[in-house]
Amino acid sequence: MLPDKPNSYCGIFGIYGNQSSSIITYYGLHALQHRGQEASGIVSAEERENGKIIFNVHKSLGLVSEVYDDNILNNDLKGFAAIGHNRYSTTGASESRKNIQPFVVNYRMGHLSVAHNGNLTNAYILREKLVDDGAIFQTTSDTEVILHLIARSKLNDQVEQVKEALKLIEGAYCLVILTNDKLIAARDPHGFRPLVIGKLNGSFIISSETCALDINQAEYIRDVEPNEMIVIDRDVTSIENLKSFKIHETQPVKKQCIFEYIYFSRPDSRIFGHSVDKMRRKLGKILAKNHPVKDKEDQKVIVISVPDSSNTAALGYESQLIKDGIKAKFEIGLIRSHYIGRTFIIPGQHKREIGVRVKFNIVKGVLHNKTVVLVDDSIVRGTTSKQLVNLIKEAGPKEIHIRISSPPIINPCFYGMDFPSKEELIAYNMKSDIDKIREYLDVDSLEYLTIDELLDAMVEQEPEHFCTACFSGNYPTDINSSINKEVYEE
Repeated sequence: MLPDKPNSYCGIFGIYGNQSSSIITYYGLHALQHRGQEASGIVSAEERENGKIIFNVHKSLGLVSEVYDDNILNNDLKGFAAIGHNRYSTTGASESRKNIQPFVVNYRMGHLSVAHNGNLTNAYILREKLVDDGAIFQTTSDTEVILHLIARSKLNDQVEQVKEALKLIEGAYCLVILTNDKLIAARDPHGFRPLVIGKLNGSFIISSETCALDINQAEYIRDVEPNEMIVIDRDVTSIENLKSFKIHETQPVKKQCIFEYIYFSRPDSRIFGHSVDKMRRKLGKILAKNHPVKDKEDQKVIVISVPDSSNTAALGYESQLIKDGIKAKFEIGLIRSHYIGRTFIIPGQHKREIGVRVKFNIVKGVLHNKTVVLVDDSIVRGTTSKQLVNLIKEAGPKEIHIRISSPPIINPCFYGMDFPSKEELIAYNMKSDIDKIREYLDVDSLEYLTIDELLDAMVEQEPEHFCTACFSGNYPTDINSSINKEVYEE
């Protein structure tokens, strides 16, 4: 069964100035596991007694808890600095070990390691030019393009080399770059992806989300700004003397990925300067305000979520119904199994029959003879939603209503979010006809948030600062070079 949720790009983490750097990175990556479950890697910078810097590398397919052990972290990954990466591939063959980041090279200026979260929209063009100039690529990932651009620079200062490379790439990127004596972080000019700065005693941390700071009891300082490159080295002793550079002189309008708030980021994280939990509750409240459900017999409406990503929106939906005088109660109506490994096997002849039952089960007593509102964050293909509806029907509810805390998805994403092609999107195939989608799902009603309603939920933020391309088709950058280019396949 194909996944029926958009997959996240990747999670990145970096720390400088701590002899337990690999262990701190390990915990950070564990907190960022939701951003990538295919593979994980850590590279540490170790200074030997003779002053020589070596890079230690460990990476493998699997979850963070499967890839590392005590011996690896304490002995094989020693160092005063480290960067780490959790992978979910958006470009590059997902099953290939050679595509696992961080990538490492040794060039004329020393060691260089890069971990990347995002997707470069001009990677195909840059790669072709580099190959024509004699570059030899070892992977099928767009991240390697960045390594080549830095390593082939004629400049004699590493910071300037990185800045020169960043001026050439387009699209969505958050980067952590480790050199012999520096940790460099960068965020694309539009700020599509979140990236934060933290402090732990005398060391500095860069992370995709603040939840990776929390697990290490580190202090959140601020976000890396769009179009900003941060350099951390031995001279950086306080927040005040962090070295900050603009990548481009001209600052375009922010276009932060709104799906970070809807689905990707952990609810306990703070991204783009605001609480994810607060935003998701607001989404649920606006959904209830504009698309309420009331029991025909004036009994309590049972609000349930599709765990875990829509839990918070469902709580917001329930609270707004109650505020508006509608009897409602949030219940745990679906139980999700958290013990499905990456390689869980469903024998072929049972795949169709078992469907979502491997992952979900219903609490029949909660749903029986009730008006049920199923709150979910999105519908992609619609296959899982349909199977969930069939599962819920087994409990004998009076009615089933679905409420979605995002608009219909009608376009693919070229900025690192792994949406399927247009033809696989149910809303695109049904021309955004919500009633047709409702008939397919076989529910009593179906409502989505509109784009305007979605943007209304972005409290204390400017609506024009968000990318809504997957809903609207309005891409903030030129994506022509990204379309139909299958260069990153084995």
